[in-house]
Amino acid sequence: MNIIICGAGRVGFTISKLLSEQNHSITIIDQSSDDIQKINESLDVKAIVGKATSPSILEKANTNDADMIIAVTRNDEINMLICQIAYSIFKVPKKIARIRSQEYLDPKFSGLFNKENLPIDYIISPEIEIAKSIQRKLEAPGALDNVPFADNKIRLLEILIDEKCPIYGIKLNDLTKKFPNLNAYILGVVRDNNFLILKKNDSLKHNDKVYVMVGSSKIQETLKVFGHNEKISNKILIIGGGNIGFNLAKNIEQSLEDARLKIIEKDKNRAEFIANDLNNTIVINGNGLDEDVLNEANLEDVETVLALTNDDEDNLMVSILVEKFSKDKRTMALINKPNYSLLQSSLKIDDLIDPRMNTVYSILKHVHKGTIENAYSILNGEYEVIEAEIIESSELINQELKNSNLPDDIRIGSIIRGDEIILPSSNYTFQKNDIIILLSKRNQLPKVENMFRISSI
Repeated sequence: MNIIICGAGRVGFTISKLLSEQNHSITIIDQSSDDIQKINESLDVKAIVGKATSPSILEKANTNDADMIIAVTRNDEINMLICQIAYSIFKVPKKIARIRSQEYLDPKFSGLFNKENLPIDYIISPEIEIAKSIQRKLEAPGALDNVPFADNKIRLLEILIDEKCPIYGIKLNDLTKKFPNLNAYILGVVRDNNFLILKKNDSLKHNDKVYVMVGSSKIQETLKVFGHNEKISNKILIIGGGNIGFNLAKNIEQSLEDARLKIIEKDKNRAEFIANDLNNTIVINGNGLDEDVLNEANLEDVETVLALTNDDEDNLMVSILVEKFSKDKRTMALINKPNYSLLQSSLKIDDLIDPRMNTVYSILKHVHKGTIENAYSILNGEYEVIEAEIIESSELINQELKNSNLPDDIRIGSIIRGDEIILPSSNYTFQKNDIIILLSKRNQLPKVENMFRISSI
């Protein structure tokens, strides 16, 4: 696929890297010669210095032949204009724009984004995506990640195997005997920075990060089998009332009826704004690094602290203060600088949230061809978990799984047939309209797209 990426910042660089490794033809445009030089030195892509809003620059990038354009510059209006020009002059079929301003995302202005006005096919809002990601983690305490598939009927859980895990050392083919109620499927594990698809005689080891497919109603039961008995937090403190903290608070108010939520925001005007827009959240105007302010928020009574300011160092310091003055709290910190992830263990922070990868994952799921509805990347795109529909033209129709000749690097994780959730077995037969959630290695993605192909991208 021919893809043009406008913006060579951290998100643009990461998307270019992952898509080029999937053998897409990538052209990246940015005004910064330094960023373009970095691209040229690091990636096998075509890189152009110039304004992506310039028709002549887009022409130089062969936009006439592009299947998709992804606008991830630092400016919302420029991203929208890029998509407009790409459609009006070059008729690019698929257009994706990163938009941060909450005003543009207000539902009452949703009519703005259509072919007659601003022809953007998919809008990516990092702040909204990050808020949703944090909310999912709150819903599955004990899981490192919790990703919905098939209209939320299926969840992909990422779980750390520690010394308390009851199934540590047990061969996979013995799990159903020892845990007959474990209605889940293990896709594989990250072990020593490598992803492994386990076989029946393999077992889980300490410090494995295991990826498990499970029905959404079975999350807590599954986590318990893996040694995680943590309760869902109802007493939550958010440090930072920016777009992420504000959107998260709105989501929690709607989804957790028993939640007791507090936000500390140091900007007075912002604190007043979010206090007027939230219904059941206590907003405190103050600095989250001030011990008196933390005491005012009754830190001792809080179960989970989320440090979501725009300052990485403040977020880390908040987490350190929480650990110092109030033990046994779950802490999450928003971190933009990837090197800070090395400090997670020593600072005893439960989770570091990388906004860059949240944005990248949101974009990647719109890149695949065929009836692929959702995608989640593992190990920076080395593997993907994909949701796709079996259509009439699929080569899999009426084939049994054992006779489907799927490569070893593709693993079926779960099937939705109507309202039924089916765990894969060798005798499972693919049928039209089945929703399949599968794992695929990066180099097998073209085969996956071909299996679930349709005529257009």
